[in-house]
Amino acid sequence: MSGLLLSDLSRHDRYKLLCAVVVPRPIALVTTLDVNGAVNAAPFSFFNVFSEEPPLIVLGLQHKPDRTPKDTTRNIQRDGEFVVQMVDEALAKAMNDCAVDFPSGESEVSALGLATLPSVDVKVPRLAAAPFALECKRNVSLAFGPGRELLVGEVLRVHAREGLLDTESMHVDFAAYRPIGRLFGNLYSYQREPFAMDRETHSQWAARILTDGNEPKE
Repeated sequence: MSGLLLSDLSRHDRYKLLCAVVVPRPIALVTTLDVNGAVNAAPFSFFNVFSEEPPLIVLGLQHKPDRTPKDTTRNIQRDGEFVVQMVDEALAKAMNDCAVDFPSGESEVSALGLATLPSVDVKVPRLAAAPFALECKRNVSLAFGPGRELLVGEVLRVHAREGLLDTESMHVDFAAYRPIGRLFGNLYSYQREPFAMDRETHSQWAARILTDGNEPKE
């Protein structure tokens, strides 16, 4: 098999393939403010951290079928501010409900009765139930055709739920965090069974290979 040439596939099939192959993906539940001050919330799984210096995240923003911007995109274009809530098991149902196609201008946060807390460096509130919330400002937006934008945002401040973060060691209690991952279709994944692998220096790797090579073979 010589592989699949993506230019030969339909947009729908490219989406299905890439979403099924690149898994699991972290989920960003993004809050923004509309022009009337209502809090919008929308989930995005085309999302990841990009850099620590400067501290940057990236979001893949999709437009509506008629190519007009969705609420999140429009709000960030106008104000340049947003908050990324990470999604854990406890927040999963609310995150999924935020994906309902509420009419533009209707606040998902109000409709679902989600409690908010004030942010510090941006006007956009954060969700009280979020395990971690990242206050962000737009750094740059890049348009790739009429239907997609890549948003690079700078993380200004990180809020953590009590008990999740040791601020002295910067250690996150992963067992208490319990994040979920996005797969494809309606599938999500738990992250309950992590495993560790030490990253070796070249000299450590070479010594191990030499030792393993001298071990008797059965």
